[in-house]
Amino acid sequence: MPSTAPAAPAASGAPAVDGEQARDLTLLYRGPLASCDYDCPYCPFAKRHDSPRQLRADRAALERFTAWAAGRAGTGDTLSLLFTPWGEGLVRSWYRRALVELSLLPHVRRVAIQTNLSCRTDWLAGADLGTLALWVTYHPGQVPYDRFLAKCRDLDALGVRYSVGVVGQPEHLAEARRLRAALAPDVYLWINAAEGRSYTDAEAALWTALDPHFGYSRHAHPSAGLPCRTGESVLSVDGDGTVRRCHFVRDALGNLYDGSYRAQLRPRTCPLPVCDCHIGYVHLETLPLYELFGAGVLERVPEVPRANER
Repeated sequence: MPSTAPAAPAASGAPAVDGEQARDLTLLYRGPLASCDYDCPYCPFAKRHDSPRQLRADRAALERFTAWAAGRAGTGDTLSLLFTPWGEGLVRSWYRRALVELSLLPHVRRVAIQTNLSCRTDWLAGADLGTLALWVTYHPGQVPYDRFLAKCRDLDALGVRYSVGVVGQPEHLAEARRLRAALAPDVYLWINAAEGRSYTDAEAALWTALDPHFGYSRHAHPSAGLPCRTGESVLSVDGDGTVRRCHFVRDALGNLYDGSYRAQLRPRTCPLPVCDCHIGYVHLETLPLYELFGAGVLERVPEVPRANER
């Protein structure tokens, strides 16, 4: 798979055309979409059926965000974008279109989305695959194994950069082993610790045999008072443009569309006692995960392909 993206984002000191400091910004976007075509019993997020009105609102919010990102061309800003919808985005045409359009913008370093890969894959042929990447989760019991693996084969044939993950439920272990054996050797298989589950050392060893980095997910990370990139170079954006430092700290820093967030960008420490979600703790400066993932921070692809030694 191609690995042409630049190194992980960092603040830039160059002046922007509007007189403000140019920034390398990582934005985690989550609009109002909540409907999903899967119904995983271990999912910690409540799903709902989105009405046509709610879907129109989500589409309008996403198109506004995409237009804002396109409008940063020529300002000196560079953007890395991760879509983290509550529901499944890629079954909606506006998410597929947004990813393609954003991947073609020269000031977008990376655009990625969390997905169950239940969508078709032919739309990816129109994207810049040096920029677009996928964070894929396999949900045993929600999709036939052969169908899911065929989608991964499609991604391989297209040259899409992606990772695949499984939630570390005991009943998923056999399927995870089967998938690891079938995936291309350079595709990273990650394991997420199941919500609220503790693992004995023996249990953890079984998952670590599949994902050598499972230890980062196994335990929550103490974070209170520790430096984190969120709030300075990494931000969370809601559908209405409200900017927060991350999905887990609810204090607003301003709004994306009126630019009020920019005056709030500065180094910060974490106000929460622990961080137990990868999209949060990956940005803690006390963990070596930017070094581990490098240009693959957003799509969860380690910099070194041999992360899946078998």
